Amino acid sequence: MRARDRAAVSALRGTLAALDNAEAVPVDAAPSAGAIEASPVGVGAAEAPRRALSEADVVAVVRAEIEERQAAAAQLTSPTHAERAARLHAEAEVLRRLLDESEATA
Repeated sequence: MRARDRAAVSALRGTLAALDNAEAVPVDAAPSAGAIEASPVGVGAAEAPRRALSEADVVAVVRAEIEERQAAAAQLTSPTHAERAARLHAEAEVLRRLLDESEATA
C-alpha cells in the first residue's frame, strides 16, 4: 500500500465496505422503538448487534466483489472507457490474488 497502488486500495476499500454491509442486521430484525418510556437509555443502548460472518461468508462476499468488478468491466466496451475497464480488471485481480493466498495458507 505504501507504493500507492490505487487498484489495490480501491479494491480493498470496496470489499471492506461490502463486508461491513454483510454484517449489518436486516431492518426487519432490528428492535423497534415502541413507546418513548420503553426506549433504551444510555450510550449505545439502541444499537443492534452486528452479525458475525463465518470464513465462508467472507469468501463469498470477496468472490461476489470479484464477479461484480469483472461484470462491470465487461460492460465497458467503448474505447473511451478502456482505462476504467482495465482498472476494474486490476482490482478483480488484486482480490483474486488475496483470496488465493488465503486459501493456500488455510
